Amino acid sequence: MTRVRVAGVGLTHFGSHPDRTGRDLFAEAAAAAVSDAGIPRSDIEGLDYGNFMGALAEKQSHQAPLMAEAAGLHCPATRYEDACASAGVAFREAVRTVDSGQADVLVAGGMERMSNLDTPAVTEGLAMAADELHEIRAGITFPGAYALMARAYFDAHGGDREDLANIASKNHDHAIHNEYAQYQRQVSVQEALDAPPVAEPLHLFDACPITDGASAIVLVSESYAQSHDVTAPVVVSGTGQGGDRLALADREHLARTPAADTAATEAYDDAGITPEAVDVAEVHDCFTIAEVLATESLGLFEPGEGIDAARRGITTADGRVPINLSGGLKAKGHPVGATGGSQVVEMTRLLRGDHPNSEAVADATCGVTHNAGGSVASAVVHVLEVAKWVTTLDTVSGLTRSLVTKDSICGVQTATDRYPRAVSALCVELRHYRKRRSLSPEPSKRTVSFTSLRPRSPTTLHTWLRLSRLDRSDWPVFWPGLAPKMSLSVSKLRRPSSRRRRLAIGLSDSSLSELKATPKHASNLTPCARASGYEFSDRNSTANTRHLVVFDLLDDG
Repeated sequence: MTRVRVAGVGLTHFGSHPDRTGRDLFAEAAAAAVSDAGIPRSDIEGLDYGNFMGALAEKQSHQAPLMAEAAGLHCPATRYEDACASAGVAFREAVRTVDSGQADVLVAGGMERMSNLDTPAVTEGLAMAADELHEIRAGITFPGAYALMARAYFDAHGGDREDLANIASKNHDHAIHNEYAQYQRQVSVQEALDAPPVAEPLHLFDACPITDGASAIVLVSESYAQSHDVTAPVVVSGTGQGGDRLALADREHLARTPAADTAATEAYDDAGITPEAVDVAEVHDCFTIAEVLATESLGLFEPGEGIDAARRGITTADGRVPINLSGGLKAKGHPVGATGGSQVVEMTRLLRGDHPNSEAVADATCGVTHNAGGSVASAVVHVLEVAKWVTTLDTVSGLTRSLVTKDSICGVQTATDRYPRAVSALCVELRHYRKRRSLSPEPSKRTVSFTSLRPRSPTTLHTWLRLSRLDRSDWPVFWPGLAPKMSLSVSKLRRPSSRRRRLAIGLSDSSLSELKATPKHASNLTPCARASGYEFSDRNSTANTRHLVVFDLLDDG
């Protein structure tokens, strides 16, 4: 997919706000997101808004235009309702709209206000996400539904209440320093085990709380970010959605969530990655067993292996794959219509480096969010990745190698018959530089040799191939005058259906100087996608190849 950038994010504090209105909560989150993005409200072209039970809790339907007005937005607004996945679906639709080119700037998010109702009324309202004919009339509630799923999991794979208590304790630990979290206190494993039962085997600390709150995200197209100097270091590289039968009795599996399986597969395929690329995840842990089901659907664990991951320290802050560093729904809170958006907000902050738990994933470049509706009859998954920091290239002759705090591309936008579907922009990226390190005088470097270039990870690039559709005789078309000084290779992504081709070009000092000094080259450049660029160090570089630029090409083949 075309890269869609997260320009700004905003949250309210999650907790009990019975004296505030829903419009007040969403206005706060939207204002924070717009301020974080640093763009004028007049540029925002639409609002995609999630809400589940506003008609019950606030006697207010038709909320989308109301929320746009409260946020000071003069644009069309649409409400999405998919139970607890409402904001996740709203965010997905915003991503797809920007990706399609129909808009350059959108706001997505959601809001829920429930604490003004008593607990029985909230329970009744949430139960409306189940099957009214076959479940609600029989008295089922979601604690009962997830208790059935937990029992089915234990029967199929093993596990016990102590495994679930470790998940609860872990997520409370993660929430301690999250200023937006509803519960910022520790809960020991023993305390979770000793808590009163809700629906066996689930006890009090296995369940998320009743929560008020709102979330908002500003999404922009890459072209808008570049032309308006918007700092947007996180891209949405993949999104997917899945569904399942509403009633548990109609499902083939209770210990699996096929809707999330489908959403994850689609999101990974869209991003061109596999689960092994995921560094950190925010998942829908409305109950502790839901975290287990989510991580297995995401492919982070095989079926039956996720149950004791927290107990073994794999999903803790210092584990191999940290899960719910925000505290998750369990400790951060679960304002139903806002949760999917809040996951994206938390993941963006983690990857940007401005989350209190960012240091736990200091080298993370890929995160996944998983948002589920009801008993996972609906699920939506998003892949977020850290963008590369690029050098300024307004024209080829104006190439500068100094780092800047924003992404920019050159003005080359030509088309050729040979690559009619190539992205009509060229980005030279010399260094990988994350926002969290932007104040550091020395950016991070990669030490590689062009002759033995290796992918950043086995999940990013599959195999280096010989150049197939573009041979050396075509170099005058691609980059006039530089063919004799270039080394090149092509790779393709692991995803079999990808049309992308990766082209690596090694430049000597003289080639780079010639490129900078020869503006006429700009008029003949074949348009290419941006791609990873690396600066060679002196230690392993060859004598004639010191600078490596990698391009992604997209053609009809």
